[in-house]
Amino acid sequence: MPELPEVESIARSLTSERGDNESLLGHSISRARVAWKRTVASPSAQTFQRRILNQQVKAVGRRGKFINIRLSKDSLLIHLRMSGDLLLGRSEKPMGNHSRLQLYFEDGLQLSFNDPRKFGRVWLVEDAESVLSQLGPEPFDTTLTPARFHDMLSARKRQLKPLLLDQTFLAGLGNIYADEALWAAQLHPLQPSNQLTRKQARSLLTGIQEVLTEGIRRNGASIDWVYRGGDFQNYFKVYQRTGEPCLRCGAKIRRILVGQRSTHFCPRCQEKS
Repeated sequence: MPELPEVESIARSLTSERGDNESLLGHSISRARVAWKRTVASPSAQTFQRRILNQQVKAVGRRGKFINIRLSKDSLLIHLRMSGDLLLGRSEKPMGNHSRLQLYFEDGLQLSFNDPRKFGRVWLVEDAESVLSQLGPEPFDTTLTPARFHDMLSARKRQLKPLLLDQTFLAGLGNIYADEALWAAQLHPLQPSNQLTRKQARSLLTGIQEVLTEGIRRNGASIDWVYRGGDFQNYFKVYQRTGEPCLRCGAKIRRILVGQRSTHFCPRCQEKS
C-alpha cells in the first residue's frame, strides 16, 4: 500500500513541469468518466461526473495518505489504497490497463485513476475536513514536539507497531516506514506505548521523520503495489530483510505477524524491555 512518501511523490508529480511532466495547475475539467461506480465514495458517480465539470485545479497537496486536489469549488480527495496510481498525460483513451476514473481537461490533458484491485476511492466534497477530520497529526507538523508525542504515546496503552499504523494517531505511516522507524529508534514493535521514556519518544519521532524524509527524497519504495517511481526499497534496514544481518549489530532480522501485518525487526538492537 502506498504510504506517505509515495503519496507525496505522486502529489508533487502532478504539479511538476520537469522533463516530460506536465502540471495540472490552472487546468479546467471538461469531461469526467467514472468507469467503475464504487470508485467514487461521495457523491454518486452520476453527480460526480456532473458536478466536477468546469472546475479548475487550484492546488495539489497531501494529507496523510490522501491526495487533495483543490478545485475552484470543491476538493477532490483520492486514497490510492492497495494498488491505486494516478497517470497524467495526453490521450483520448483511458490511460492504464485498469483505469477506474478519467478526468479530461480543456486542452487534451487526462488524469486517470488506475487501480487493478479496485480498493481505491475518491471523494468530491465542498469541505475536505468532512473526510480528513479524523486523521491524526502529520509527522512533520511543527506542533508535533517530542513532548507532545510522548504525551500521545503515554495516553494510549497499545503496542507500538499497531499504534503507528493507526491513522487517527499519526497520519501517513504504513507497514514499511513503521518498521524502518522502529529500527532507527531501537524499539521493539510490541513495546507498550505508555512505557516509553521521554528520550525514547524523542528517538522514535526523530526516526519517523528521518525515514519519511529519506523515503520522499527517493520518491518512495517500488514494491507491493503498482508504483512507477521510487528506489527506497534499495535502502531498507529491516523491511523484507528476514534472515539477513542487521546493518547495525549483525544479528539476523526477524519477521513476525502483528495484527496480521508482517513486521520486521532486529531481536538484538530492538530488544523488548
